[in-house]
Parts: sequence; structure tokens; C-alpha cells
Amino acid sequence: MDPSTRTRYRGRFAPSPTGALHFGSLVAAVGSWLVARHASGDWLLRVEDIDPPREVPGAAAGILAALDAFGLHADEPVVYQSRRQALYESAFERLREAGEVFPCWCSRADLAPHGGIHRDGRCVAAPDPQRPPAWRLRVPDETLRWTDELQGPQEENLRDVAGDFVIRRVEGLWAYQLACVVDDADQGITHVVRGADLLESTARQIYLQRVLGLTTPGYLHLPLVLDGEGRKLSKSAASLPVDPADPLPALRRALAWLGVPAGDAGDSPGALLASALNGFQPAALRRSSLTPAPAL
Repeated sequence: MDPSTRTRYRGRFAPSPTGALHFGSLVAAVGSWLVARHASGDWLLRVEDIDPPREVPGAAAGILAALDAFGLHADEPVVYQSRRQALYESAFERLREAGEVFPCWCSRADLAPHGGIHRDGRCVAAPDPQRPPAWRLRVPDETLRWTDELQGPQEENLRDVAGDFVIRRVEGLWAYQLACVVDDADQGITHVVRGADLLESTARQIYLQRVLGLTTPGYLHLPLVLDGEGRKLSKSAASLPVDPADPLPALRRALAWLGVPAGDAGDSPGALLASALNGFQPAALRRSSLTPAPAL
């Protein structure tokens, strides 16, 4: 179904609790909130906490508190991926019963001659009873095409770019691609607004939606906030947390970076966001990244 034919817009912001909310994440949150509110739709929050080794204790609560301080309030209770294992298991079993996935013991050394990409549709290494396998999705040799609502027409030969990608890791943890697709469908998400670093995941997610028989949402990818050396801010020494105790300076900079005028109005986050929403058009969002990020 075309997302535009659905009756109500449902968007979301889905941070991973790997640290405090930084400016790049604030930009993504504000952008997704603006697009949802412009459509008179719902804006949801989902904590993507399915990778315990990378999770920072207390980060999830800190992120949610910061979003609240910035005036970004969800319309429904927050969803935590760590509490949704049964949904991912059910989707995985459907894929396994349909023959769409296979166990794989291939090491990085096995895949090195192929550029690190698995394209065989079956494991080329010998099964190892001493260790569990990863599970990969079989990917066909075809080009997927879609239109990003900000970045325009996109296409990707999934086999060439990603190959047979992992949906369940060796440790038994669910891969981001599967959990994201299952959650978006379960929450009825009609449009995904997120950073352009995830544009490369879109073809994999669209293909997963297809084999699981799920509806594909609309996608809009915001340009990344980069540091002075062109690195994604979350991976940079410049990725200092924004200050929830003094939200207006960072919120004004986030709106300015997105290319959204807010005028002089707003002595509170709510008032500033309301001013920005007045006359806002998603098509006017900034399309390309700037370097460096504005100083905070």
C-alpha cells in the first residue's frame, strides 16, 4: 500500500542508548517531530536497546528526559526493543520456515576475498558444532528502487552492496535491520524520518518488508551533522551532550541547521517549536550536510 493512502501519519524517533543525547540526534528528533506535526500525525518514541554490549547504563532514561526538556513529547508510551523479543523471534521463524534464511559460520577471513560481502545464498564455511552460527537473509540479484521524500529517487542492487546480510548475530542478538522492520510494522509507522547515515539501510529494510509481507513506509532522510573533519557527530570528539537544563540555544541551532525559520518567538521549547511549525514545509528541509556543526 502507498503510505500516502493511509488515513493518519505515524512517525517515530528511535534512539539507541549508547550515550547522552547529542546535537546530531537532537536534529533528527526535531526533524521527525516537525514532519509528523505538519501532517497532524502521531510522533512516537522507541528505545533501540537490543545491543547490550554497546548500551551505556542510564543512557535511555537520560535521552528521554532530555527530549522532554526540549519539548519533544511522544503521543504514546515509549517502546523498548529489549521487551519485544517474542516479536522478533516470530518474524525469524516465519523467515526460516519460508527458506529465506540460512545459518552461516563464515568468518571475516572467509569473506575477505569477496570484499567482506556474502553473496552465495548459503554458508561457504564448514559448520562448526562448537559455536553457534549467525543467520543471514538470502538476497536476490535485483535492483530495488524507491523515492526518498527529501533526497529524491534512490536505487540499490542489494546483492552487490549488502549481500546476504545478518539478521541474527552469532551471540543470539537480533540485528538492527530485523528489529527495526518488525517494530515499524507493529507500531503502524507510516513514515520514517531519520538521519542520512541510515539511508544505506533502507534497501535492506524494504526487502525484509517484502519477504515478511509487511507494508513499506515512506522514508525521508535528513542530512547528517558532521564535525570539522567530515565525520558523523556521534563518532566525533565534538559529540558533546546537549544541555537539557538550558534547551533553547541548542534547539534554536537545530532548527537553523535544518533550515527551519523560527523567528524571535519562543521563551520556552514548546513556544519555539510552535513558531517553527507555523508555515513549515518538509520539502524545504536542508538536503545536504554542512561542515562543521554549529558550535554549542
